[in-house]
Amino acid sequence: MHPIEPVTSPDKETESVYDVAIVGGGPAGLSAALWLARFLHSVVLIDSGDPRNWETRGINGFLGAHGIKSPDLRKRGREDAERFGATLVAAVVDKVQNVNSERFVLTLQSGDTIESRRLLLAIGIKDIWPRIPGLADCYGETVHVCPDCDGYDTRGCETIVVGSGRKAVGMAFNLATWTDRIVICTNGEPANMEQKQLDKLKALNIPVLELKIEKVSSENREIRCITLVGGMQIDCDRLFFAIGQYPADDLGAQLKCKRDEAGLIVIDEHYRTSVLNVFAAGDIVPGPQLAIAAASDGAIAALAIHASLVPDERKLD
Repeated sequence: MHPIEPVTSPDKETESVYDVAIVGGGPAGLSAALWLARFLHSVVLIDSGDPRNWETRGINGFLGAHGIKSPDLRKRGREDAERFGATLVAAVVDKVQNVNSERFVLTLQSGDTIESRRLLLAIGIKDIWPRIPGLADCYGETVHVCPDCDGYDTRGCETIVVGSGRKAVGMAFNLATWTDRIVICTNGEPANMEQKQLDKLKALNIPVLELKIEKVSSENREIRCITLVGGMQIDCDRLFFAIGQYPADDLGAQLKCKRDEAGLIVIDEHYRTSVLNVFAAGDIVPGPQLAIAAASDGAIAALAIHASLVPDERKLD
């Protein structure tokens, strides 16, 4: 794979360094690749092929493509980006080196390297899963992590929230938009909730159980019930878990990008990180974790990256 020849516009000389390297092939990365290719930049997108939402039943609320499956949306996005000249590489980036803020060297798991003048991190995040037998059998169908994306399908449903503390309370309050049949289960952890939060939950008739979950029972990926230690069973049609999240890889840390308390990369209004010529977009930055928002992030980041590459003779004072 090394050296990888970039795609260039007909009036450009062939280069050994891409204008832009994008790490991550979700909605943010693909949207940025499409826009940057249309600006006639040489663009390479490196994707590991392990997206967070691969198994979801469908991506909800995506204008013009509501309910589209994640693999289908990515396929369309790859086709669009390639049609305008972006290069797509299926690989994992192990290391990134900031040589001089105008040259970034990405080392792939294979040992091959890719160089670029600008870098966009669209690496996404991963969810921390509770260790519950049977949970994975229903994930993406009737087990979810995002009430904004999938809460509509809980209308009138028996719904379990797995988690503790502020995260679980916030998720329960959010889901109360669609159903009043909610139970919080901490899966054996202390509830860790303030009295004011407990009072609000009680007023909404949302019980909090601190027993550990022994297993999840399902049929054809449709959750039926959870069994608690001691044998107690609770019927449920939907389950959401609110445990925690972490960056999909440590490239932001390697580059020493400023991050918040959740490990997300801090950006300004132009999606610039604290490191010169390194940009970030999608779920790895603070904000709503929606596919349509990630696609918007990628497009706006692409505009800022393009502006940073425009030569001085074509800029207004």
